[in-house]
Amino acid sequence: MSSNSTAYVFSIAHGCLLMAAVLPLLCSWIAKWGQLRTSPGRGGFDNADPRGWLARQGGWRARANAAQANSFEALPFFFAAVLLATMLGAPQAWLDALALLYLLLRLGYIAAYVGDKPSTRSALWALAFVVNIAIFLLGWR
Repeated sequence: MSSNSTAYVFSIAHGCLLMAAVLPLLCSWIAKWGQLRTSPGRGGFDNADPRGWLARQGGWRARANAAQANSFEALPFFFAAVLLATMLGAPQAWLDALALLYLLLRLGYIAAYVGDKPSTRSALWALAFVVNIAIFLLGWR
């Protein structure tokens, strides 16, 4: 590597990208909790028609599925923010801390969504969005 090239290191923030990518799968698992071993004929999860099965669910299962959709929707901005901050040479300690905070807020968001706490859910969503903006702007000079 030449002396003027930049060496990138896999950081805590980059690990948070992987963890954020797993959040939708966590929501999917929550939605299907306890139904994987029950036959579809008895109301259990139907792997032949997973989206149809999820669409027929109510309560916390439906909310877990909605949290899954929102988790997928939130991924592109988080990925872009972390990668842009990295490319712009943002202070690594701040980037790591904000990425971890974002991830914790998103976990709280999922818990509030599944737990039917809409005001808390909305507040956590908004806080995570603000943190994501902060990450996005972290490398700005």
